[in-house]
Amino acid sequence: MNLPPLDDDYQEPRALSQSPYQQHNMYNVYRSQYDPYKYDEYAEVSYPEDPVYVKKPSDSKYPGCSEANGMPLLEEDIHKVFADLGHVLGFQSDSVANMLEHFMIQLDSRASRMSALQALDSLHCDYIGGEHSNYRKWYFAAQLDLDEEVGFANIKFNHQYGNKKFKGKKKGEKSRSYSLTYPQTGEVLRSAEFKWKQKMLGYSVVERVRHVALYLLLWGEANNVRFLPETLCFIFKCALDYLESTAEAKALPQNDYLDRVITPLYMYIRQQQYDLTDGNWVKSEKDHSAVIGYDDINQLFWYPEGLDGIVFTDGTRLVDLPLGERYLSLGDISWKDSCRKTYYETRTWLHVVTNFNRIWIIHVCVFWYYTSYNSKPLYTRNYSQLLDNKPQPHAVCSVMAFAGTLACFVQILATLSEWAFVPRKWPGAQRLTKRMLLLLLVTAVNFGPSVYILGLVALDEYSLAARVIAGAQLAISFVTVAWFSYQPLGSLFTGLRVRNSRRFTTSRTFTASFPQLNPRGHFFSVALWVCVFAAKFSESYFFLTLSLKDPIRNLATMSMTRCVGEVYFGSRLCLHQAKLVLLLMYVADLILFFLDTYLWYIICNCIFSVALAFSLGMSVLSPWRNIFTRLPKRIFSKILCSAMTENTYKPKLLVSQIWNGIVISMYREHLLSSDHVRNLIYDRSEEGCELRTPLFFVYQDDSALTLNDFFPPNLEAERRVTFFAQSLATPIPEPVPTDCMPTFTVLIPHYSEKILLKLKEVIREDKDSKLSLLEYLKQLSPIEWECFVKDTKLISRQEASSEASDEQPTVHQLLKGNIDDLPFYCVGFKSSSPLYTLRTRIWASLRTQTLYRTVSGFMNYHRAIKLLHRVENPDILEYYGTTPAEIEYELDVLARRKFYLIVSMQRYQQLSKDELEDANYLIRAYPELKIAYLDEVTEADGVSYYSTLLEAQRDGEAIEVVQKYRIKLSGNPILGDGKSDNQNHALIFYRGEYIQVIDANQDNYLEECLKIRSVLSEFEENEIDPSPPYIPGVPYQDISPVAILGAREYIFSESIGVLGDIAAGKEQTFGTLFARTLAEIGGKLHYGHPDFLNAIFMTTRGGISKAQRGLHLNEDIYAGMNAVARGGRIKHCDYFQCGKGRDLGFGSILNFTSKIGAGMGEQMLSREYYYMGTQLPLHRFLSFYYAHPGFHVNNLLIILSVQLFMFVLLNLGALARESIMCIYDKDVPITDLHRPIGCYNLRPVLDWVDRFVLSVFICFFISFAPLVVQELSEQGIWKSVIRLSFHLISMAPAFEVFVCQIYSNSLKTNISFGGAKYIPTGRGFATSRTSFSLLYASYAQRSIYLGARVFLVLLFASVAMWQVSLLWFWLTVVSLCLSPFFFNPHQFSWTPFFLDYRDYIRWLTRGNTKSHHNSWIGFMKSYRAKYTGYKRRKLQGGTDSPASTFLRVVRGNLIFSEVLLPFCGTFFTFVAYTFINAQNGVKEYDSVNSILRMLIVVFAPIVLNVCTLLGIGTFVCILGPAFNICSKRLGVYTAGLAHTLAIVYHALSFQVLWLMEGYDFTRTLAGFICVVYFQRLIFKLILVLFVTRELQEYLPNTSFWSGVWFNRGMGFLVLSQPVREFFVKVVEMSFFAMDFFLGHFLLFLMVPFLLVPLIDVWHSSLLFWLKPHATNLSAPILSKRQRRVRKKRMVKYFLLYCCILLLFAALLLGPFYGSKYIPEFRSTLPTMAKELFQPVHQNRNDTGSRAPHTIVVVAPTVRQA
Repeated sequence: MNLPPLDDDYQEPRALSQSPYQQHNMYNVYRSQYDPYKYDEYAEVSYPEDPVYVKKPSDSKYPGCSEANGMPLLEEDIHKVFADLGHVLGFQSDSVANMLEHFMIQLDSRASRMSALQALDSLHCDYIGGEHSNYRKWYFAAQLDLDEEVGFANIKFNHQYGNKKFKGKKKGEKSRSYSLTYPQTGEVLRSAEFKWKQKMLGYSVVERVRHVALYLLLWGEANNVRFLPETLCFIFKCALDYLESTAEAKALPQNDYLDRVITPLYMYIRQQQYDLTDGNWVKSEKDHSAVIGYDDINQLFWYPEGLDGIVFTDGTRLVDLPLGERYLSLGDISWKDSCRKTYYETRTWLHVVTNFNRIWIIHVCVFWYYTSYNSKPLYTRNYSQLLDNKPQPHAVCSVMAFAGTLACFVQILATLSEWAFVPRKWPGAQRLTKRMLLLLLVTAVNFGPSVYILGLVALDEYSLAARVIAGAQLAISFVTVAWFSYQPLGSLFTGLRVRNSRRFTTSRTFTASFPQLNPRGHFFSVALWVCVFAAKFSESYFFLTLSLKDPIRNLATMSMTRCVGEVYFGSRLCLHQAKLVLLLMYVADLILFFLDTYLWYIICNCIFSVALAFSLGMSVLSPWRNIFTRLPKRIFSKILCSAMTENTYKPKLLVSQIWNGIVISMYREHLLSSDHVRNLIYDRSEEGCELRTPLFFVYQDDSALTLNDFFPPNLEAERRVTFFAQSLATPIPEPVPTDCMPTFTVLIPHYSEKILLKLKEVIREDKDSKLSLLEYLKQLSPIEWECFVKDTKLISRQEASSEASDEQPTVHQLLKGNIDDLPFYCVGFKSSSPLYTLRTRIWASLRTQTLYRTVSGFMNYHRAIKLLHRVENPDILEYYGTTPAEIEYELDVLARRKFYLIVSMQRYQQLSKDELEDANYLIRAYPELKIAYLDEVTEADGVSYYSTLLEAQRDGEAIEVVQKYRIKLSGNPILGDGKSDNQNHALIFYRGEYIQVIDANQDNYLEECLKIRSVLSEFEENEIDPSPPYIPGVPYQDISPVAILGAREYIFSESIGVLGDIAAGKEQTFGTLFARTLAEIGGKLHYGHPDFLNAIFMTTRGGISKAQRGLHLNEDIYAGMNAVARGGRIKHCDYFQCGKGRDLGFGSILNFTSKIGAGMGEQMLSREYYYMGTQLPLHRFLSFYYAHPGFHVNNLLIILSVQLFMFVLLNLGALARESIMCIYDKDVPITDLHRPIGCYNLRPVLDWVDRFVLSVFICFFISFAPLVVQELSEQGIWKSVIRLSFHLISMAPAFEVFVCQIYSNSLKTNISFGGAKYIPTGRGFATSRTSFSLLYASYAQRSIYLGARVFLVLLFASVAMWQVSLLWFWLTVVSLCLSPFFFNPHQFSWTPFFLDYRDYIRWLTRGNTKSHHNSWIGFMKSYRAKYTGYKRRKLQGGTDSPASTFLRVVRGNLIFSEVLLPFCGTFFTFVAYTFINAQNGVKEYDSVNSILRMLIVVFAPIVLNVCTLLGIGTFVCILGPAFNICSKRLGVYTAGLAHTLAIVYHALSFQVLWLMEGYDFTRTLAGFICVVYFQRLIFKLILVLFVTRELQEYLPNTSFWSGVWFNRGMGFLVLSQPVREFFVKVVEMSFFAMDFFLGHFLLFLMVPFLLVPLIDVWHSSLLFWLKPHATNLSAPILSKRQRRVRKKRMVKYFLLYCCILLLFAALLLGPFYGSKYIPEFRSTLPTMAKELFQPVHQNRNDTGSRAPHTIVVVAPTVRQA
C-alpha cells in the first residue's frame, strides 16, 4: 500500500481542532459543575448524528467511513496521521501500511452499524481511554496519575523492587519528598477518574486517531513483546509523552523502534530461555523457577515500585528522567538489572496444596468428622467387643473437633508454600506474616481444648466441664472448617479496608477482576454445588464410611499375639499386622472420599446440562417432524434479517434461495445424489409461475415416511440438516443486515499438517497395512463415493460427447463401457489427466484431516455472506439488471469486506516442492485466502526474520500469489512450543473486530455459516450506548465485556473405528455437554478451536495464547484464564457448531493424552492457577477446579487408589491366609461371642473389599456417563444404546482404563521430572500394524510395568483370599498390560505375529556394536536420561544424538516420587511377606529368618551380575582390542553372554525362593513381590544418587562390551565413563531379564487369540467398525522370493517361540509336580541354614479347644461413669 507523501506543513483540519463535544457546549457545562467527590447524572446525551446505513453499492473501499455516515475525517487525513507517526518514530513502512489497513477496516466495521464518529470514539475507548481499556486500567493500577502530578522520582516507595546492586542512592539523585502510603480508593480514585475523563474529553478527533494509531504501530512491530500487554502500555505512555512534549519532534530513522526499543527486550527474553552454543540458540537447562519469563517481565510494570526499579546500565533510574525524555532512553535500559522473578514455578506438589487448599480442607475435614465418629473403639478405654462399650461424649466431640486443627494445618502448609512461591519483595505479595500468626492462634484455639479433654480427663470419666468445653470445641471446629472452606486464601484475615486500598488495585485489576455472574448463572452455580455436595456427603457417609465401621471395630481390637515372628525382631512387626491393614484401609477410603465428589460432579453436571438444553430446545424430545415443519418459517425469522426483508418479496421466495443453497452445497460435496436433491429443493412448476415446496416439507405429516426417505441413511447430510433444524428451534439473537455486520477473521495456524493428500497416499497400500486409504474411505462413505463416481462419469461423458458419433451402441460396446467404468469405482478416475486425479485427491482430502478441508469449510463464510446479501437485497438485481458478473463482483466485495481467512503457515519457506505446489493451489482455488509465513533471510549481519503476508492477485484470468506486507522482526519469534508463537507472528494481519481461532483439522458448513451474524451478536456490541463515552462524573456501567464465545464441535472422525469414536465422544461431551453448564456458571475457559475472540480485548491483554516454552504447553487455556482474571466474560453458543477431527490411532490418541496430562502438570505450577485458586469465590472455584485440574487429579487418585488397594490386598491376604476366620452372620448382635473361640473376624473386612472394588469400578466407568447422556438428550435412546454397545463390544472400557493411567503418569512425571513438550500426534487413519517392540518400548514405563506389579499382587490375593469382585481388577490388569496390543491393527495375524516376535528378539539384542535408536539399549538410555539428563557437549565426531532435552532433574524433586513412595511400597510388601512367614497360630513353631532369606534372593542376582560384569570387563579390556581386529562383533557376543546369564540368575533366584518357601506358591508369590519392590527401590536409588549425566552418543555402551575405550573422542571422560558404565550395566542386567520375561509373558498371553479362526477379520471389524465382509484384508503383494524368505523366518521364530514357551512352562509347572519327590532335608541343616527354609505342613489352627486361655469369652466389667 502506497502512503500519501508527508507534507511539511500538514496541520489538523481546522474544523475539528476542538473536541466534537465542545462543539455541543457540553464540555464547559462539566467544567462549571466539577465536583470530584460527587457523581453527576446527565440524561439525553447523544451524538450529533444518527448512524446511516449505506444501502446502495459503493465504490469506496471503506463505505462505513464516508462523509454520509458522519465521518469527521477524510481517509487521506487518517493516512497522514499514520505516515506522520511512522516518520517521526521510525516505524517500518510496511508495518505502517499494514496497521493503517487494520485500523481502517476496524473503523469501517464499527461504522457500518453506527455513525463514523461514534465508531471512532468507541475504538478510542476500547484501546485507550474507555472503561474496559487495558491501558486505562494499567494507568491507574501503576498509579501513573501520581507520576504525572508528583513524579515517581520524588516518591519514596515501601518496597525496593530493583536490583540489589542499585539499591543505594545514586550520585546526584534527589531526595524523595513524598511517601507512597496507598490511600483508600474511594474519593481519590473518583477524583482521578474525573480528571481522566476530563482529559479524554479534551482530545480532538485527530488526536484520538493518533492515539489509536500509535498503539497499533507499537503493537504491530513488537514481535514477542506482544505477549507483554502492560509493557506495551508503558512504551505507549513513553511514546505519547514524547510526542506531546515536543512541538516538532525530530524524525527517527526507519526501524528505530524495532532496533532500539523492541530488540533489546526481545534479546533479554531469548537469553532467559536459550543459551548460545556453537552459534546456535539451544534450550537452556534452567527450569521455569529460574527463568524470568514473559509474565515476570510484564508484572514489572504493574506497580509503581516496579517502574521505579527500571534502571540503565550506569545505575540511574528511568523515572528520574522527565516524562518527555523517557522514550528516547528506552534503548539504554538494562533489562537484566531491572527484571526479577515475581512468581517461582518451582516443580513441587506443594502448588497443589496452595492453589487447591479449600479442596483438601473440605474433604479431609469432613472425612475426619465421618470416620472419627465411627472409629470409637480406637479411643474407648478398655474397649470390648462383647460389651461394645462407648466412650464419653466429651471424648467423641474432642476427637471429632480435631478436624478444625487439620484445617489449620492445611492453611499453614499452604501459607508456607506461598511464602516459597511468591517473592516477598514483589509489591503484589500478600502479607503472610500476619496471616501465619493468626493461623497459629486459630490452631491453638482448635487444638488447645483437646490437651485438657484427652490429656487430663480420663476417657471413661464423667466430667461436666469437659463436656461443655468439648461441645464448644466442636462448634469452633465447625466454624473453622466452614470459614476456611469458604474464604479464598488470598483474602483470608484481610479486612475490607485493606482490600479496598489502592495498594491492591493492581491485584484486583489484573488477577481478580472476575466478571460477575448474572442472577440466573449465580443461582445455577450455587445450586449445582449444593446438589453435588448434598449427594456426595450423603452417599459417602452411608456407602463408604459405614461400610468401614465394622472393619474398624474388628481390626482395631485385633492383636496378633499368637504370631511367632522373625529371628531378628520377633513378633514386634507381625503383632501390629491388623493395625497396618486398618491404616491402609483408612487411606484408601480417604482417596475414595475424594473420588466420590468428582463422580457426583459428573452426574449433576449432566443433569444440569440436559436441563439447560431443554430450556434452549436442544433436545430429542422435540419431535423431528415439528422441527422440519417449522424450518422454513424459522429460516425466514432467524437466518434472514427482519429489517431487510420487510415489504420485499414473499418469504417463500427468500427462504427457497437459502434452503436451495444449503441443499446444493451438500450435493456439490457429494453428500446427496440427484434423486435426493429433487425431493429437497424448491423448484418452479411446469408452468414456471409458481414455486413448488419440496416434498421434504410437503410430506412431513405423513407418518409412513422417515428421514431416510429423503436422506441417505446415517449419512452426514441427515446429521447436518437435523442439527440445523434443531438449532433454529432455540433462541437466537436477531441478525443485523449483512452490510452492518462486524468484520471478523478466521485464523488457522499450520505447521506440518497435510495440505492436500497426494495420489500415492490415497491409493497405495502401506507395507504394514492390508487396507489402502481410499478403500477404507469407500467403506466408510459408500454413498458419498457412489455420488462422486457418478459425478466424475458425467464429466467424462460430457467431454467425450463432442467426439461421439450418432450411431446406437452395440451390446458389445455397452458391456465394454461397463467394464471401462470399473476404474471409476476403484480409484475414481480412468484417465490420468490431472483434472481427474486431482478430483480423487480432493474427495479423499475432504474426508480426512487436511488443511484443504479446513480452508474449504471455512470459506463457506464467504459464500454465506454473499448468499445472505443477495437474498436480503433484491434491489441489487434491479440496480445491475442483466449483468451477473457485476452482481457477483459487488457481492464478492462485500464478503471480502466482512470476512478474512488467514493461514499462519509457519513452515511455508521450508515446504517441499509438492507441499508448496499444494499450498499455491489452495490459494488459487480460494483467492480470498491469505497466507502469513515466517520469512528467514540470511543477511550480512546474520539471519533476519520477517512476518510476511501473501495474497492472491488476479492478472486477467491468471491468479498469482504475491507478497503484500513484509515486516521485519526483532528475531526468531518461535521461542515457545510453536503454536502460540505462530499465531502471534500472524496476529498483526488479522482484520476486523473478532477472531475465530481454528485448527488445521476442522471443517465448517454453509448452513452453519449462515448463522454468523447471530453468533457475532453474542458479543453484545452491536448496539453501543449512543451517549459520549467521556462524561466526567458519570460512573461506569460496570458491565463486563464478552471476551470469548465458545461453540459446539461435531467430531467428524467419530465413525472411524472404536478409538476414533472414543476420542470424538470425549470432545463432544466436553465441548458441548460440559461447556454448556460451565459457561452458565462462569467456569468455562478458552480451549482453542472453534472459539470466537473479542479481538481488541484479547490483543490488548497479551494475545490469544501464551508462549513460554514448556510452561505454556497448553497455550490456549492461559488466554482464557487471563481473560477471566481481567474481567472478560466467556459465553457458549449452543446453536452453532463446527466440524473437528480428532486423533484416530492408539498411539496418536495417547500422545495427545500425554501432552494434555503433561500440560496440566505445567498449569499447576503456573501463577494463573495460583491467582484463580486463591481468589475465586467458593462456588466458582469449585467449578474451575473440577472442570480443569480436578479431572487430572481424579485420574491420578484413581490409579493411586488401585496401587494402594494392592497393598491392602497384599497385607489383608497375608492376614486372611494365616488366620482362622470366624463364622460371620451380619444379623447376629455384635456383642455375641465369635465362633470358633480365638478366631479372627475378617469377614466384614472382606465385605469392604467388595465395596471398594465397586467404587473404583464406578469411578472408571463414570467416563461413559456423559456420552450416554449426550446421546440420550440429542439422539434418542436407540442411538445411545447402539453407540454404547459398540463401545462395550469393542473393548472401549479397557482403553478407558489405559487412558486413565496415561493421564496419571503424564501428570506425575511432569511434576517430578518436567520436560513437557509438544508431541506431534498425527491425524491419519490408523490402519497400519505397529511392531510389538515399539509398543512395548512406548508403554512399558508408562503402564505395562505397573500392570505387571498389579498382576502379581492380584494373583496373590486371588490365591490367598478369593473374592468374586476381584474379577474387575483382573480386567484392569488386562487393560494396563495388553491394551496397546489389543488396539493394534492386525495384531493377531499369524505370520506377522511371529515376524514381529523376530523383531522383538532383535530389538532386545541390537545396539551393542553400533548405535541403534530402535533398540533395548536406546530404550534404557532414554529411561536413565529422564533421571540424569544428557550432557550438553557432544563428543568429537558424535552424530547419533538422541537428546531432545538436556534438563537434569533436581534430585530434591525426585525424593518424594522416586524414592519415598517406592520405599513405602517396599515397606508394605515387606510387612506382608514377613507376616505370611510369621507362623501365626502355630504352637509347635521353628525359628525362621525370612529377612536373611529375602536379602539373599534380592541381592544374589545383583551380586552375580556384578561378578559377571567384572569378569567380562576384565576380559574385554585385556583381550578386546586384539579380538576386535579379527571380528567387529565381539560386543554382540559379550553382551549376549552377560544378558543370558542375567536371565539365568533371575530365574534361578525365583526357583531358590520357591525352594526356601517349601514350594508354597502363595508364600513364594508374596516373597517374589517383595523382591520386585526391593530391587526396584535399589535401582531407583542408584539412578537418583550415583549415575551422572548421559552422553548423547552410544559410545560408552559399545565401548564397555568391546573393551575399546581409547581413540573414540571421549577425552578425559575415558577415566570416568567405564566406572559409570559399570553401575549402569548392573542396573541394565536386571532390567534386561525383567523385559525378557515380561515381554515373553505378554506374547504368550496372546496365543489363545491366535488360535481363533478368522481372528484378524473379526479383530479388524471391531477396531475399524467395518462389516467383516467389507474389511477387504488382502495379503501384501510380494514376490516369490520375498514370500519364501518371509515363510522361512516365520517358521524359524515360531519354533524359537515354542521352545521358550515350553521352558517357561517347565520353570513354573516343574516345581508343582517335582516338589513331592524332593526329600525333607530341612532338619539336617545347621541352625542358621535351617532358618532360611520355611517350615511346611504346620497346624496353624489354634481356635476352639486349642485356643489360648488368655482369650476373653465372658464380657468384662468396666467402670461406670
